[in-house]
Parts: sequence; structure tokens; C-alpha cells
Amino acid sequence: MPVGTITKSDSQIKNDVLNELKWDPSIDETEVGVQVKDGIVTLTGNISAYPKRLASIEAAHRVYGVLDVVDDMKVRIPSKWEKTDQDVAGSVRSALKLDVMVPDEKIRSTVSSGVVTLEGVVENWMERWNTERAIQRLAGVKGVINRITIAPKPVSADQIKTQIESALERQVEREAKRLGVTVFDGVVTITGTFRSWAEKNAATRTAWATPGVKRVDDQTTVDPYQ
Repeated sequence: MPVGTITKSDSQIKNDVLNELKWDPSIDETEVGVQVKDGIVTLTGNISAYPKRLASIEAAHRVYGVLDVVDDMKVRIPSKWEKTDQDVAGSVRSALKLDVMVPDEKIRSTVSSGVVTLEGVVENWMERWNTERAIQRLAGVKGVINRITIAPKPVSADQIKTQIESALERQVEREAKRLGVTVFDGVVTITGTFRSWAEKNAATRTAWATPGVKRVDDQTTVDPYQ
């Protein structure tokens, strides 16, 4: 640990996470319980909407000093928002058709107890991500399992590696020099250490968004005190 680096205690991290949850208007902080041990945050509670669950996880990751987040939350939708699985399936299909960024004809969904499972084959990560995003906020959705696979147009490993490294230099220059990027058969492996989850997420999104990438194997870690 560098000389002069100030670490945060678990109690400080817990207090900061609670304040971050309270600050975020998309979250009802009264629904979320927070426990912290050795920098690992565990979130508990019954959440009234799936997007609030996702927002709570992101809020915890934003807090400086948080190493990992354990999601023990459950989505318990109020009765006035409850939908049958048939209704949810209809809403999912309509949402996919209406979103111009989603290749709806390539996607199929299965709904069970409010949890939507997505399957299909798309050309890139953005199509996969936009498909999941299109249904996260639908009434009655309690969770999303994304099993969509990516079959990109052929791009050489050298081209993919060069594009990713160039993008990282543009977007996260301070971090790019500490990262390792390897590419084999469309699978990108990233190694290295970040100081925050925001930096880590930015780098992995960059890799996912690069044409020709089938999958990203993120082996990076977060150490805010390095």
C-alpha cells in the first residue's frame, strides 16, 4: 500500500453506502439493508421493482473503498404492479419490437414467475445489451437472465487488440498502461488492477463494444488503495 494512502473502515464504508443509496432518487433506501466486512458489501431486503435492485448494486459499487458487492436482495412487486407471466411476455415482445436498437426477430424470451430469460444470437454486444435494457423497466418484471450469444463478423485478433488498446488510451489513459489485453478466437482477456469499479466498468464496456468480440473474460481486480 502506498505511503500516505488512507483506508476506510467497514463502518465508514457502510455509512457511505447508506448515504449513496439515500442520495440516488431511483432507490428507496428504506428497502435496502447494508452489511460490510473487509470491504465487501452485502445488500439485503425486499425491493419493490427490479430497476431499483440494479440501481442499488450500482450505487454500492460507486462508493470509494468498496471491493465487491453481494446481492442478497429479493424483488417483491406490490400487488398493484403484479402481472401474469402471459402479460409480461406480451409486454416483452412489444418492447423488443418498438426498440429500433434491438433485432427483435433474432430474440426469443421465456417468462417464469416474472423472471425473463432472453435467448438468441446477435452480431455484437450493443445489440445484446440494448435487448436486456429494453425490458428491465417493464411492469411485472422481477429479473432478467440474458443468455443471448454473440456471433460477430470475422475480425482478426490483431485488429481487435489494436482497437481495444487504442480505445483504452483515449478513454482511460491513466489505466491503460497497467492493463493487459489478449485476444484469441474473439475472446478478449483483460488483466490488471483498477482503483474503482467505475474505471473497471469503463474498460470492460470498451472491450465489449469492440467489433469482432464474442466474449470478454474480465480478470481485473479493484484496489482503491494501490
